[in-house]
Amino acid sequence: MELNDRKKLILKAIIANYLETGEPVGSRTIAKHPELNLSSATIRNEMADLEDMGYILQPHTSAGRIPSDTGYRFYVDQLMTERDSEHEEKQALIQRVDKMEVLLKQVANALANSTNYATMVSSPHYQNVTLKFVQLSQVDHEHLLAVIVTQGNIVKNKMIQVEEPLSNEDVLKLNVLLNTFLQGLTLQDINLALIQTMREQAGIRQDVLERILEEIAKAIHDADHMEIYTGGATNILKYPELGNPDTATELLDTLVEKKALTKLVDSTLESDSDNHTGIQVYIGEESPVKNMKDCSIVTATYELAEGGTGTVGIIGPKRMDYKKVVKTLKNLTEELDDIFKDKS
Repeated sequence: MELNDRKKLILKAIIANYLETGEPVGSRTIAKHPELNLSSATIRNEMADLEDMGYILQPHTSAGRIPSDTGYRFYVDQLMTERDSEHEEKQALIQRVDKMEVLLKQVANALANSTNYATMVSSPHYQNVTLKFVQLSQVDHEHLLAVIVTQGNIVKNKMIQVEEPLSNEDVLKLNVLLNTFLQGLTLQDINLALIQTMREQAGIRQDVLERILEEIAKAIHDADHMEIYTGGATNILKYPELGNPDTATELLDTLVEKKALTKLVDSTLESDSDNHTGIQVYIGEESPVKNMKDCSIVTATYELAEGGTGTVGIIGPKRMDYKKVVKTLKNLTEELDDIFKDKS
């Protein structure tokens, strides 16, 4: 008997439903599947064939069916085949994240060199960060490596200690479980009911699952952290009005420590969402950064295809060349938008 496309689709639907609910799956449930346009009677016949072939089991009389180990193997192999086709894309995404950090640092320095002002560039910020995927790999008998990728292709590698060795089958089932339940969810979406269902599915591997979930939660939380890159901090010393020792020290400290610059990024993103001009100019007391009241700051927003937004800013004296700075920022953010959207 051949496992044709229709049987494969029904088998996938049975396994997906069982992974979600933990309950035996009946023909009426499968008949509601959006990709199937089959009667319950036809599905019952196909399920009987799948049972004869060893892909599903009937746990007790008059119950629905559950996947057998052979069925799980089919599901995992199919899943891995699909993911193999995505592997190169995922590796490219990971490399692009590394390249993005390098690029943003280069932008800050190049901008400082071309304008003779101080500059800052923030990493992209996302609202309600979601999990993209998790990949578990066994390092040795005592450790698992969890590669956790969140929205914006932010990659976190976490080493997880296990008390007992896991079989390859255990690792594969955990991969299926994690990605089936968690892909596309935010931290707020991962509630107690969902975790309890996953614990039941994990069986004797609940302790390992809990450690992985802790690391996933940390990774999603960390993904919301914003990095700020600065360049040309000492350029401000070129301008006499900013050369006062106290003023210069405060400005340099702000640019080096960067913490206060988050207020500037937040203000820019909020203003940009209100008026959509793309360019914000803060003069003197208008600055959201306390130690920059003697400066002018011009900022612009860049966007990523996945929805992330970041800020580019130029900081200089109030007599800065506004025309040149605004033109430079407009050209730069357009280039960044094109680069990030083309590579997404």
